[in-house]
Amino acid sequence: MSLAALVLDWFPANARDLPWRRSETTPWGVLVSEFMLQQTPVARVEPVWTAWMAQWPTPSALAAAPRADVLRAWGKLGYPRRALRLHEAAGVIAVKHGDVVPADLDALEALPGVGSYTARAVAAFGYGRRCPVVDTNVRRVVARAVHGHGDAGPARTAADLADVDALLPPGDRPAAVVSAGLMELGAVICTARAPRCGICPVHAECAWQAAGRPDYTGPRKPVQGFAGTDRQVRGRLLDVLRGADGPVERAALDAVWSDGAQRDRCLDSLLVDGLAEQLDDGRFALPA
Repeated sequence: MSLAALVLDWFPANARDLPWRRSETTPWGVLVSEFMLQQTPVARVEPVWTAWMAQWPTPSALAAAPRADVLRAWGKLGYPRRALRLHEAAGVIAVKHGDVVPADLDALEALPGVGSYTARAVAAFGYGRRCPVVDTNVRRVVARAVHGHGDAGPARTAADLADVDALLPPGDRPAAVVSAGLMELGAVICTARAPRCGICPVHAECAWQAAGRPDYTGPRKPVQGFAGTDRQVRGRLLDVLRGADGPVERAALDAVWSDGAQRDRCLDSLLVDGLAEQLDDGRFALPA
């Protein structure tokens, strides 16, 4: 059997039951999940996504919400600018697309915060289109199963898309299932550090297995820490603003981090990014 046929046979019976994969989920729900899942583990996203969709089941519902409510609902998912971009995208969808997420790739990419990957994911997983979707997990599966390499190395956008496109079967729905299956395979079985090759559905067709599972020797992206970074400081400042019933004094923000220069830099960046605002009386709050 081909790799695609093996994945097509394996995925429906073995996929994790994630809420955004269920048949009743709209393309809007898929779009929300893709915003939330960027650099964020599934376990953290699932409860936030569920609460979000209950509160804002349509783009127009989110577009009508105050930005402060949106940022509070985003909670600790990280990279909160994604929440504001999603809020902006919801407004565009509500006004320009009749409150329906577009299916066309160009229209999707024209939305705030939506790049090529997210557009393709919505087309494939929201609309069941034949559209190659490439993330880190998919690249790893293709590198191993097709090319016999231990890992994928640096991204090569055009080549990566061509590799996946060559694997997809004809027909929208089967191709969309294979796209989701390749992603799932990389997430739960063909993992970076401890691949579970013994239960892999493509084991017999895997070029990496046939080559003796050679180690990856190419360049690796350095792992970025979190402790002490501006991301951590920004998160702590936002925690104060999210947890307050109203505007807060500067002293409440100063108390979260001892390095004044770093704290001031991070606070300024939150203001520039539109994640916080300074009122005329000098206090600080989430944006209205």
